[in-house]
Amino acid sequence: MKIALLGYGKMGQTIERIALERGHEIVLKKDEFNTYEGLSNADVAIDFSIPAVAVANISSCFYANVPVVSGTTGWLDRYDQMVALCQEKNGAFISSSNFSLGVNLFFELNDYLAKMMSKFDSYTIDMEEIHHTQKLDAPSGTAISLAKGVIENSNYTNWTLEEAKANQIHIEAVRTENVPGTHTVTYHSAVDTIAIKHTAHNRDGFALGAIIAAEWIVGKHGIFSMKDVLELI
Repeated sequence: MKIALLGYGKMGQTIERIALERGHEIVLKKDEFNTYEGLSNADVAIDFSIPAVAVANISSCFYANVPVVSGTTGWLDRYDQMVALCQEKNGAFISSSNFSLGVNLFFELNDYLAKMMSKFDSYTIDMEEIHHTQKLDAPSGTAISLAKGVIENSNYTNWTLEEAKANQIHIEAVRTENVPGTHTVTYHSAVDTIAIKHTAHNRDGFALGAIIAAEWIVGKHGIFSMKDVLELI
């Protein structure tokens, strides 16, 4: 499989290493200093760039008729625009806040726990996400996905980085050195605490999941999610 890497920072380099180990070929390493030359030769593109260029990267894939897997967060206010363009161009698109196989299982656990806890109003919820200091967005896309999962399965209506008001989920965003990503969802009552937690030990899990998604999407058309890739639907 020929892969275009859109974004060649630490994640892009990790994806490159694992993709080569799996027998794939890298035909483009797009950073701020080069062009999209070579994109049309790719079987699939993997976008781990920055919010400011994610839309341009994804759009370029649709115009080049190249399926795209995007793990960039912080740009999702334009997600519907990219979905519409994908449909117009009959493209293929997966966008996920986190491609780690473990995190996607964690999403499912979070949804299930939220549905159970919604019956017990003696508990309140909060979340914490910890990432490296180079992460540009806060809270993380993964934390937002976790909050949305709770909202869809409970009486909570929104999330906030500030002190939570009624029906809000407080998210604490912590930035510290050399932390790939830790997410904790905690339910508190007067008598006990229930918590679920996912800790990433390195970037390899994110990279491997993105490559698995890229392998899966080649030859397909439509808008997909990691639920489709992992057959969790």
